[in-house]
Amino acid sequence: MPQFFIDLHCHPQLKPYGKSFDLMPVGRNSANNRNHKHSIWYYDPPTLADKAIQGVGGIVKFRQSDFTTLAYAAVRVVCASLYPVERGFFNSELGDGNLSDLANDFITSVGRRRINYLQGITNYYDDVCREYEYYKQLDGATIRTSAGDYKYIMARNYAAIEQYTQQHPDDHSVIFVVMTIEGLHVLNTNIDAPPVAKTMIDNLTAIKNWDCPPFFVTVAHHFYNHLCGHARSLTGIVGNTCNQQEGMNASFTPLGEQVVRHALDAAAGKRIYIDIKHMSAAARARYFEILATDYAAEKIPVIVSHGAANGLRSAAEPVTDGKDTAYKLLAEDINLYDNELIMVAKTGGIFGFQLDERRIASPGTLKNTKHSAAMNKIRHYRAELLWNQVQHMAELLDRHDLFAWECMAIGSDYDGIINPLNGYLTAETFEDLLQCLERYAYNYMAGRGKALRPYNQLSPAEIVNRIFYDNANEFLKKWF
Repeated sequence: MPQFFIDLHCHPQLKPYGKSFDLMPVGRNSANNRNHKHSIWYYDPPTLADKAIQGVGGIVKFRQSDFTTLAYAAVRVVCASLYPVERGFFNSELGDGNLSDLANDFITSVGRRRINYLQGITNYYDDVCREYEYYKQLDGATIRTSAGDYKYIMARNYAAIEQYTQQHPDDHSVIFVVMTIEGLHVLNTNIDAPPVAKTMIDNLTAIKNWDCPPFFVTVAHHFYNHLCGHARSLTGIVGNTCNQQEGMNASFTPLGEQVVRHALDAAAGKRIYIDIKHMSAAARARYFEILATDYAAEKIPVIVSHGAANGLRSAAEPVTDGKDTAYKLLAEDINLYDNELIMVAKTGGIFGFQLDERRIASPGTLKNTKHSAAMNKIRHYRAELLWNQVQHMAELLDRHDLFAWECMAIGSDYDGIINPLNGYLTAETFEDLLQCLERYAYNYMAGRGKALRPYNQLSPAEIVNRIFYDNANEFLKKWF
């Protein structure tokens, strides 16, 4: 087992920050009592009823990545994603009345007052700043939890993490927080008016000069933001009631390209890297062109904080090459094509596997996955869905004469709007997932894996340690 776990993408604050709207002033992170629902330390593991709702409807009512859960789970570094929920979720067929409030609260568990606020939101920038301040309130504060006394520390860079761990080698009660942002709609101060380029650039400059600026950001998210096109991302109840059509599958706008260049400009504050998750395939292709032309002299890493492979060669050639793995994966373009996975590896990038079973497996694979009443068997069967992703990427990179095991990590997306793998509902199950994945790695390396190139012949323990800790740690050390 690695010394601790790293999660490249999760939302510890989404539910407690939402619950803070039940109070005045809003945005308070409870320092007095971790049992307050607006505390980021509030511990709410799944009950039997919660598990039943999640198993039947894919709806997560419990908390997955609150800091008490992270403490229990030995997660010691998280890339915590700030995310003002987009108003497009509430411009749905359910309308914006009480029925809509109840449905959306049930799905997201952020509270009706937060839902009411989001139904009328126009200024995303104010909201993301308040969300950032929510973290700062308890930065460095020791909190007595059921797991022991812990604190989180917001890190400006990897040097800050390294300095603290060197000065306090025996302190294992710290969770380091690396800020990220999901969706640059956060730059907009009035979504009911045409975007103002100067305002958005000024807001980005301000974010780049925070005490702890984001390490990376996604440009796109679920709805059009006038910067670039997004991939279709919503399914099930939410997908059936929300309209993602505007801007879907489009490329970058001129404003979007300006924003990307400003984010990468180290002269305008700390460089913020680009996370390509949620971009449309056309936008991703354009971003690669920008890197190849404007940044040819630099090696900008391609980041996918929480994603999955789709098993297809490329958007231009949507055929399968990994015959033993590709058909098991979800062949949709919110997931990454093989040529894009190669870009991640060649640029020294990182790929965080998300733990949403709707993303990592095809409907046929999910249907054929075995069921059991025994938890150890459930975990064994569901871990294979993640192993299929790992095997596909490893064999793809090996075929292209690349080191197969360097760019894989975990980006769970816990407490985002996901349907987690059964048996792995919260961060507390990371160790169980690692152990099950190691068994698949053992069987693979004892059989089919022998055909990999000699430099890709790693032990099962090293493979899973890289995925759950080593690769993300080395990536942070190099780029953060």
